[in-house]
Amino acid sequence: MSIRIALSAAFLMLIATSVFAQPPVAAQQTPATSTAKPEDTEVWEPVPPVVTPGANDAAPPSDAIVLFDGKNLDEWVSAQDRSSARWTVGDGVVTVNKAAGNIETKRSFHNYQLHIEWRIPANITGSGQARGNSGVFLASTGPGDAGYELQVLDSYNNKTYVNGMAGSIYKQSIPLVNPSRKPGEWQSYDVVWTAPTFNDDGSLKTPAYVTVFFNGVLVQNHFELKGETRYIGQPFYKKLDGAPVKLQAHGDHSEPISFRNIWVRELP
Repeated sequence: MSIRIALSAAFLMLIATSVFAQPPVAAQQTPATSTAKPEDTEVWEPVPPVVTPGANDAAPPSDAIVLFDGKNLDEWVSAQDRSSARWTVGDGVVTVNKAAGNIETKRSFHNYQLHIEWRIPANITGSGQARGNSGVFLASTGPGDAGYELQVLDSYNNKTYVNGMAGSIYKQSIPLVNPSRKPGEWQSYDVVWTAPTFNDDGSLKTPAYVTVFFNGVLVQNHFELKGETRYIGQPFYKKLDGAPVKLQAHGDHSEPISFRNIWVRELP
């Protein structure tokens, strides 16, 4: 046998030995604890409570607090002095009364899921911010426009600053898209609000977060707020422990807007 043949044979034997010495791929991926069972990772308790959904996605589920069902404003008060809310109720909707000012819920909330529907009048006039301007304050911190505002505005072919259009967290977060319907058509917000928390000395412990679906379209994705929304100046936090939801009676010259089907689910 020549030296070349002998070397080739030795090389082939080395390769064969190396290949057969390796365990199969499946064997390499087998967990070390071969006695593991599917039951080891099953969780059975606590069992989530049963909630009966509404007849449709906009209808309140069984654990919701109905804030407006089209009949009265029993769940609302004036945001100025906590007297009776004096907006106009009729035909199943509540319409802004600018002379009466903002209204807010009698109850205070921390974390919640909110559904609210709103409509800009079909005969709306004006432009920019003076076109159906209102707001849903997710946590009201005082009279006037103090708090955390989700903007309400006619943003269908109406140009304005984009952190002040419908679906924006006013002056803080631009909506991801603009799914606005035409004036005269009903629009909806579905909101998940996580309230800020504070230390005993009033300093911020955890910030507020908000997720918003506008007409079923995601426009705010777990946005971290920088503080209260402000018309002028930079946002900042002030200590609060629960707060009402507030609806704005804006002082522009456009036609007042209407709301309907408002409900909230308190969350942990």
